[in-house]
Amino acid sequence: MDALQAVARETGVDMDSADFAQTMDRRDPLRELRSEFVIPTIAQVTDSDDGSSEPCTYLCGNSLGLMPRAARRVLDEELDEWARAGVVGHHRHSRGRPWIGYRDHVVELMAPLVGAQRSEVGVMNTLTVNVHLMLAAFYRPQGRRTKILLEAKAFPSDHYAVESQVRWHGLDPASEMLLATPREGEDTLRTEDILRLVEEHGDEIAVVMLSGLQYYTGQLFDMPRITEAARARGCVVGWDLAHAAGNVPLELHDWGIDFACWCTYKYMNSGPGSIAGFFVHERHDGAANLPRLTGWWGHHPETRFQMTNRFEPAPGAAGFEISNTPILVSAALLGSLEVFARAGGMGPLRQKSELLTAYLEHLLVARVGSNRIRIMTPGDPAQRGAQLSVLFSDADFEPIFSALSAAGVVCDERKPNCIRIAPTPLYNTFADVWRCVQIIKDSLSDQ
Repeated sequence: MDALQAVARETGVDMDSADFAQTMDRRDPLRELRSEFVIPTIAQVTDSDDGSSEPCTYLCGNSLGLMPRAARRVLDEELDEWARAGVVGHHRHSRGRPWIGYRDHVVELMAPLVGAQRSEVGVMNTLTVNVHLMLAAFYRPQGRRTKILLEAKAFPSDHYAVESQVRWHGLDPASEMLLATPREGEDTLRTEDILRLVEEHGDEIAVVMLSGLQYYTGQLFDMPRITEAARARGCVVGWDLAHAAGNVPLELHDWGIDFACWCTYKYMNSGPGSIAGFFVHERHDGAANLPRLTGWWGHHPETRFQMTNRFEPAPGAAGFEISNTPILVSAALLGSLEVFARAGGMGPLRQKSELLTAYLEHLLVARVGSNRIRIMTPGDPAQRGAQLSVLFSDADFEPIFSALSAAGVVCDERKPNCIRIAPTPLYNTFADVWRCVQIIKDSLSDQ
């Protein structure tokens, strides 16, 4: 917020004006990245027949990121390779990306975005499948240590995965799922309350399995502090980073996290339902006491094709991969990761993201008013990512969401009364944020 106010003082432009948004866009060092993405038109997202070619205002990267032009390019390259070479493409590739080692190209660009060593990152499956695979390896209930700690309102897939894993071990979810709930009258979880649960139940907790960034409230958890406390009590620590990867800086290796999983179709822009990523800390490499569900592709690459039927795990996270890399979805991801590299990684993106979200927060409060909305996402930039979760009255909710949709502003609703708005630094502008808030303001004025 200080940076925005400094620009307003320097330029003499009112922060609440469209001119200020345009001023910020002109000063944005990442502004050229927007051209790397295909922005749908208003007509396309509203199913309108007016033929409007104006770009929509897309603020839904928390659900599905926009398509990078590079994703189509790399995908077309792989389709061409398939047509040209057939099975030979596994070992000889005209662009130096033989399919047999394709995951290495993806991991090379993905690992820096999550603060991991390349050997600690893998790509396979989709998010919930990977959650199950990680829990199959790391959730080993024994003696008193049988519980899994997660938030009470975790994303349903996480809840179902944990619940079914507990049942798989013949245990009762009612007693073995330790659910962290906010205090009465509060929307988000306090770090001290999570730490208290870890301290009080540490010798009963087998796995701490929380969201890095909570999908509904937009709260970014204090991952390093929670991880340190939980590991000090002997707990395994895993994180679902679906809403954190590609959104906020992560240091998975340095924080000492045991495992993590994330999808890549939100902030990493790899396409709907695309391949997921996962992390296993290097200290678990070769651990004899860590069973896992195995498949051929997790076998050591040097002896994989000897077909001995004696499993020899590949080093690092690669040893947890099950099947060969799906090339076409990985190609789209690879194209997107190239854009992240051009952006300079998460540092510059985070700087812009904090400005965009602070600007959104300012405009909502200043132009709409706290008497008509309530932002449940924390106000502290260190406790949130790109997303703000905005609550409206029951009477205002549907008319506002309808007005946004009709105007070509793409965000998402969570019943009964929440609209999630997520300005994404790779392709969103300050003008996008201003237009969104203007439509909300106009809609409320019309009621």
